[in-house]
Amino acid sequence: MRITLGAIVRFLVSAIVLLVVGRIVPGFTIVGFWNALWAAVAIAIIGFLIESLLGRRISPRSRGFVGFITAAVVIYLAQYVVPTMRVTLLGALIASLVIGIIDAVVPTTVR
Repeated sequence: MRITLGAIVRFLVSAIVLLVVGRIVPGFTIVGFWNALWAAVAIAIIGFLIESLLGRRISPRSRGFVGFITAAVVIYLAQYVVPTMRVTLLGALIASLVIGIIDAVVPTTVR
């Protein structure tokens, strides 16, 4: 497995986004940058596993309602991996929406 600079930047930006979401979304809390970085990695791995098991149509990266709900489920499940992350169901839904909006405005990939 090769880790590229693009992947590192993506995880760093994702961690910052999670910290911002933790500040503005009720029902979503995360403490500290390292925990947010760990959450970004956990969310990526869980999303990859869901996509591998159920296909690209249900991928958290897919557009539309199914992708939105899948992303919320992935965010909710990540709290069981990251010790300082707490998410309610409503918090996961709102976080999924906010992260989707931020991702649309500030893409987390290096081109």
